[in-house]
Amino acid sequence: MTPPDGRTSRAWAGGLIAGGALASAAGMLGIAYVRDLVAARKRVGAVTRHVMESRCGAVEYAARGAGETVLVSHGIFQGCDGGLLSVRDLLPDRRIIVPSRFGYLGSVMPAEPSVAAQSDVFAELLDHLGHHEVDVIGISAGTSAAVQFTLRHPHRVRHLIILSGNFPGSRTARIPPRWARWFYSDHALWPLKAFAHPTFLRLLGVPPGFPRSADERRVAEEISESIFPVAWRRRGAVFDAYVADPEIGTYDLEAIEAPTLIVHAADDPLVSYGAARDAASRIPGARLLGLDSGGHLLLGQRDRVKEVIADFVESRPG
Repeated sequence: MTPPDGRTSRAWAGGLIAGGALASAAGMLGIAYVRDLVAARKRVGAVTRHVMESRCGAVEYAARGAGETVLVSHGIFQGCDGGLLSVRDLLPDRRIIVPSRFGYLGSVMPAEPSVAAQSDVFAELLDHLGHHEVDVIGISAGTSAAVQFTLRHPHRVRHLIILSGNFPGSRTARIPPRWARWFYSDHALWPLKAFAHPTFLRLLGVPPGFPRSADERRVAEEISESIFPVAWRRRGAVFDAYVADPEIGTYDLEAIEAPTLIVHAADDPLVSYGAARDAASRIPGARLLGLDSGGHLLLGQRDRVKEVIADFVESRPG
């Protein structure tokens, strides 16, 4: 074998160094990925969760607080943990019950899932816990289940509140392309969070110019961390995007009997403010709290929203 000349030796050594650097960087990324997912699993594990066997199978839920009962239908990529987080400071004097909807965390994905079945499981859970009439909050992709529950079980709903809701006419109410399912994974979303954080926050509905303060940054970061592990939420998120969200266009909003409050920011980049305004015009007697800013997460508006919700749920139904 002919021994390498000096130039070849230097190229060979440089290739080894570059390869070693890439391998080292990949190893560090792998360590960071595993570390973050372990931390995410611990966050979920720190939430006290309960399981009820429903007619559809296991249903997980979390509860907090005392007082009149509020049932929360959480948003996409959440679960009972994210639902609690989303309303944490909005209803301090209420009993909050948050089921993980079908396919989220410890809740089953039935063989033949439907939003109607999910709403009936809500009723079954309330029976199990001994609650008849409740206030209902639907958040983003949780709008369909909240509205279905209100339509199918009208005498159980004192008030209906929709936060950053998915309504007919919003682009989220259209079926996404099949390739979009690829993004419903930790492998796709974690790199965005780690290396393209502003883009990741845009995907969560944080508008340009936000967060503007330390408190807004804290809320945005808590919500962004709460969607992990995505693998524990993927089946529910796919069902939301491809079935539950588009199905809202078939609902008879004019048949909603419960007093309804819709809260929506004009700069929400995910779900349309115009669609929320149109929905409020279709629901009899509905009130629309339109906010100039705050995006999908209602950043910087929590005190205002808390005040309006408190006044609304204290009003007498009808």
